[in-house]
Amino acid sequence: MGIYSERTAAVNREPDRIRNGSADMRARILIIEDEPEIGELISVYLEREGLETKHVRTAELGLDALEGGEFDLVVLDINLPGMDGFEFLQTLRKESALPVIIVSARNADEDLVLGLGIGADDFVTKPFSPRVLAARVRAHLRRRFSSPENETSEIRFGPYTLDTAGNVLRRGESRVGLAPKELELLKCLTSRPGEAMTPETIYEEVWGRMYGDISTVAIHVQRLRKKIEKNTSNPRYIETIKGFGYRFNPDTLGGKSFEGGESR
Repeated sequence: MGIYSERTAAVNREPDRIRNGSADMRARILIIEDEPEIGELISVYLEREGLETKHVRTAELGLDALEGGEFDLVVLDINLPGMDGFEFLQTLRKESALPVIIVSARNADEDLVLGLGIGADDFVTKPFSPRVLAARVRAHLRRRFSSPENETSEIRFGPYTLDTAGNVLRRGESRVGLAPKELELLKCLTSRPGEAMTPETIYEEVWGRMYGDISTVAIHVQRLRKKIEKNTSNPRYIETIKGFGYRFNPDTLGGKSFEGGESR
């Protein structure tokens, strides 16, 4: 089954205590997938992200689950016995704007267009990377629960401002020239400050593939450090976590200065 049998360890994280703005509730994900192994794999990865999950194997059971409980996002297969995923989505959209991520082996353009056209928020084709799917789920949850007055597309660290919407990094008023993958790498790391990320995870999220030349991650980290770090042998922003990977130093966020550092 390839990646569907993958059981690699993930970093423990604090639960997403964001649902309904409550401090004691976690986001809940409904997974509608008729293949037990795939449904279990999705559940495992999302629960490692601190999310609660419920897995059902038919669209009809999915509708029953939505009637009997509160959920924050649906991960939906298309090829289901009985009512298929498209029918489920059409039924759901008559009453709810709940975010839906379609996960399907059907990767034809018409399926993608139809799924998004009838209300899906995202479309992931099988075989897929569970870690990338988990990252997409978290991204949709952040958008769902962020307060408009608190939304910002700017991330400040040291003397830098990263405009994630405009895809621009500035130091003061000057633009820092970054290659597209360097920019995506920086956005990936700053989106999860303090979290150590393996090269494999970074590769999946930035390059969008599970398999490939993982060494390119280290190469791009070094290129990025040369452009933003004062001392690449002792980086302040992108730290190396021995035996694991890289993390963005959360203490640098907000444009804080360091003694003898870059920001003043």
